[in-house]
Amino acid sequence: ASKIVSYAQGYVLMRAAAEEYGWKLNYGGIALMWRGGCIIRSAFLGNIKEAFDKNPDLSNLLLDPFFKERIDEAQASWRRVVAAAMQYGIPVPALSAALCYYDGLRSERLPANLLQAQRDYFGAHTYERVDRPRGEFFHTNWTGRGGNTSASTYIV
Repeated sequence: ASKIVSYAQGYVLMRAAAEEYGWKLNYGGIALMWRGGCIIRSAFLGNIKEAFDKNPDLSNLLLDPFFKERIDEAQASWRRVVAAAMQYGIPVPALSAALCYYDGLRSERLPANLLQAQRDYFGAHTYERVDRPRGEFFHTNWTGRGGNTSASTYIV
């Protein structure tokens, strides 16, 4: 699963670079070029080509049915391996980072909310609430002492 995510991340980066620099990339063709190399020789490269042949505008490889199914099949084991490694103090940065990327990609709300609260607590930087319209900012007096700053005094 982590290997699939690494390919997905690479293709997301290539797509972003192509948009930035006006490149016309053949993503399926890139997979075939890698297949002929000495370092990257994966059975998945043929599946990557097929995915982009079916949908040249595919925004993320993980959205292709073949790769989605592979991730779904591996997800429980993937989580167990990462959890066991963490429990025993064994660093598995590629596996855990890939899992975090996958979870972040499919999560509607992320821990950035906590970061906004911390910024407001330490610097009265204000925050937006998900139950209110975008552009409406709030400040909370987190300690009950001082900090009676109005959110309207800040331009965020």
